[in-house]
Amino acid sequence: MKQPMTLRRFLHKHPGRLAAWAFLGIAIVATVFPFYWMIRTALTPAGDLYTDSTGLWPDHPTLINFSRVLGFLDVAEAQAAGGSGARIDFIRYLMNSVIYSTLVAAVQTFCCAMAGYALARLRFRGRDLMFTVIVGALMVPPIFTLLPNFALVKNLGLLNTMAGLAAPTLLMTPFAVFFLRQFFLSIPAAVEEAAVIDGAGRWMIFWRVVLPMTRGPLITIAMTTAVWSWKDFLWPLLVGPKEQTRTLTAALGIFLQQSPNTRPDWTGLMAASTLSIVPVLLLLVFFGRRLIDSLNFTGIK
Repeated sequence: MKQPMTLRRFLHKHPGRLAAWAFLGIAIVATVFPFYWMIRTALTPAGDLYTDSTGLWPDHPTLINFSRVLGFLDVAEAQAAGGSGARIDFIRYLMNSVIYSTLVAAVQTFCCAMAGYALARLRFRGRDLMFTVIVGALMVPPIFTLLPNFALVKNLGLLNTMAGLAAPTLLMTPFAVFFLRQFFLSIPAAVEEAAVIDGAGRWMIFWRVVLPMTRGPLITIAMTTAVWSWKDFLWPLLVGPKEQTRTLTAALGIFLQQSPNTRPDWTGLMAASTLSIVPVLLLLVFFGRRLIDSLNFTGIK
């Protein structure tokens, strides 16, 4: 009769599995803990920030820091609550970030889908060379193109405009084109040949046949592009420093620098940072399953 495996026997028989789980647990804690501490700091009264800094949960949790950030308190009330008096127009900057991220994600996904399909299915002179150049562009660090893009946007008179913010990445990125091309190659050619027999043209095949079959990869690219645009800091800070185009990430950096004669308003900053990740979390909640499925590269079932 087979004896049940005890914990000691399991650990003795599978030490590698135990080490892998231990490493995974440590990695998860190291990843999640900064986010937890950000939320803890946001819930801590400003007066308790340095006296109550050792516990895993604040002794007197409060939501007043979120009220300050959202503009529910005037300057006197915010300073009485421990703030520095610096203000942040959270709703306006939030809407700027939403418009910027949505614009870039939608237009770039569609344009990259057309480029990826052309490189996967169309036959034209220089196609392979073009694809090689696109793949080679993946090796160029984005910081190298920052100053040329800024000079171009400035010469076009697009500083402090949403068009200037979105211009460098609006139409395509090399990774998105490469990513979508690989999925388009996995679609059986017989599907498109059947559509041709039914009288469909190339555009109709792309719009009515190919795009619905690659909905998962398209959502993946749209999500990653939106998240990347949402967390972008340096480019929006350079191109859109004025309030009408200032994004939320740039506003958080400016908010931290608005109290030069006092201690930084860490509780207000952490409250604003906590609120800023809520849209991204909602995006992952609604579309996270499709993101995981499409990354399996399973092709067409």
